[in-house]
Amino acid sequence: MTSENSPNATTPDAGENRPATPLKGVEVIREALKTMPLSPGVYRMLGEKGDILYVGKALALKKRVTSYTQVNRLPERLRRMVSETASMEIVTTHTEAEALLLEANYIKRMKPRYNILLRDDKSYPWLMLTDAHAFPQIAKHRGKPVKGASLWGPFASAWAVNQTLNLLQRVFLLRSCADSVFNSRSRPCLLYQIKRCSGPCVDRIDQADYAQLVEQARDFLSGKDHVLREEMSAEMHRAAEALDFERAATMRDRIRALAQMQDSSVINPASLQNADVFGIWQEAGQACIQVFFIRGGRNNGNRSFFPAHTQDQEPGDILAAFIAQFYDDKPCPAQVLVNHELPEEALLAEALTLRRERKVEILHPMRGEKKQVLDHAVANARDALHRKLAESAGQAKLLEGVARVLGLDAPPERIEVYDNSHIMGSHAYGVMIVGGPEGFDRRAYRKFLIKGPVTPGDDFGMMREVLERRFGRALKEAAEGDLSNWPDVLLIDGGAGQYSAVRGVLDDLGVTGVKLVGIAKGPDRDAGREWFHTGDAPPFQLEPRDPVLYYLQRLRDEAHRFAITTHRAGRSKTLVTSELDDIPGVGPARKKMLLNTFGSARGVKQAGLPELESAPGINRETARAVYGHFHPDWTPS
Repeated sequence: MTSENSPNATTPDAGENRPATPLKGVEVIREALKTMPLSPGVYRMLGEKGDILYVGKALALKKRVTSYTQVNRLPERLRRMVSETASMEIVTTHTEAEALLLEANYIKRMKPRYNILLRDDKSYPWLMLTDAHAFPQIAKHRGKPVKGASLWGPFASAWAVNQTLNLLQRVFLLRSCADSVFNSRSRPCLLYQIKRCSGPCVDRIDQADYAQLVEQARDFLSGKDHVLREEMSAEMHRAAEALDFERAATMRDRIRALAQMQDSSVINPASLQNADVFGIWQEAGQACIQVFFIRGGRNNGNRSFFPAHTQDQEPGDILAAFIAQFYDDKPCPAQVLVNHELPEEALLAEALTLRRERKVEILHPMRGEKKQVLDHAVANARDALHRKLAESAGQAKLLEGVARVLGLDAPPERIEVYDNSHIMGSHAYGVMIVGGPEGFDRRAYRKFLIKGPVTPGDDFGMMREVLERRFGRALKEAAEGDLSNWPDVLLIDGGAGQYSAVRGVLDDLGVTGVKLVGIAKGPDRDAGREWFHTGDAPPFQLEPRDPVLYYLQRLRDEAHRFAITTHRAGRSKTLVTSELDDIPGVGPARKKMLLNTFGSARGVKQAGLPELESAPGINRETARAVYGHFHPDWTPS
């Protein structure tokens, strides 16, 4: 049996042997609908190269996807998406809520260009209390949860968590030092002297009293601060009546520090215990979402987000898509406050409840303290968007000035700046930074470990390697039609010699359409008197107060800063070695345990065999291997 798609099929017309034109657009969708189920799930639209164009979810996949065949009823954004669709993929789920969670995960991970995208590539800081230690440490933590530790948060920024950490030190006198420092102390540190620590490392407080401080800190972080303040106030009065004025003064200072967190009811609302507040402001085709983190009745800080979306999308749609992606990798609180009605609000609440495994409410208050907090978030979103629009307008003027100075037809969309850093050829790194209409694009920064061989001091050789690796990949992308990462301007730090060398590399690679600019220091390396080399005109200088000059200087200095920090970080990695690295069976995890227990490699070396065997995480065989390494004359019994 044969079919018309089989190579063995017989056809009356030789023209039918030609490869069939690949289906595209509506035809692809109609073909996919033939086998598409009516169950809940997620669908993905793919382009010709397999790139994800769009991700959506549906209660009934077949009904939802059928709507894309009615092109005239779709907005312009989705019409373009349909026209580029070359294939489709689906994943079925048990419920629509599960489909919503999966959709958010796919969007955040795959970043399809026709979806509303959450631009959030930073991890959030938390407060960590090390429960497993006899004297728990309070510290800032990022990343995966640590076994044997309690976490509170998240906090919007490092500044917010540091503020709370400082407060906890002042009120509860908990230690913040690492275990290795704690184990090696012989006298109190400065934090003890300024009354930021109770000094458990040198027995200035016993374990029972320290445990009481820890419990008070837990109560405070859990929102029980009113009861805590009453207990502390009663203790202060008891100390005063007993004429223990030093103790009474200490309690008074702790109460004052605790009260500082409750100075403003708008910033620290009493009616909210655990909630996230989302305020969106839309203007000039852009949107800003301000998020306030309320935990234990306290404000853990706020952060501005600028999601990617098209101008025709409504605030509620943007906010709903944002919230679904926002909680893809972080816990959701009991309440979520929003300033706009959300489409499918009940479904989103069900999905968040499913993820949290406890009920989640989505609220849009119209009065009272919650409304004041929401208005505060909206005001912050409005101000942040106004600042961004003003910065974008200023950036646009600068790029227009760059185009005028360099003779470009249009303001550049992408400026790449390169620099190297090394010490006599060792630990050599090259870097690339990127600037454009949104300022510095730090997500596009790249580091290049120079593989060499490179002669010490051969900056030309290093630059050649960096450019060959960078444009080797860029040329492949351009050949496939992807010009999104192709630069308009390439800026290097150097004069005529550096310009000629880089020009030669670009010509050898066949790179065209890129404006190459060399920026050389002026007389006596005087900033402000730089010479610019472009190859198609004599070297020139800009007026000392020209904003374009300042902007090009900032680009060059940012590349230099990034090169120096990259070099230092790489060099530090090779310098962080110890005698423990040479012991068989001692990997990074056991090395860390030994250093935490004994404070240093020297402490490990001086430890006796019984101490090594009793060290946390070290078994008898490893302890004997470590002891034998430092005592080669020792014979195991």
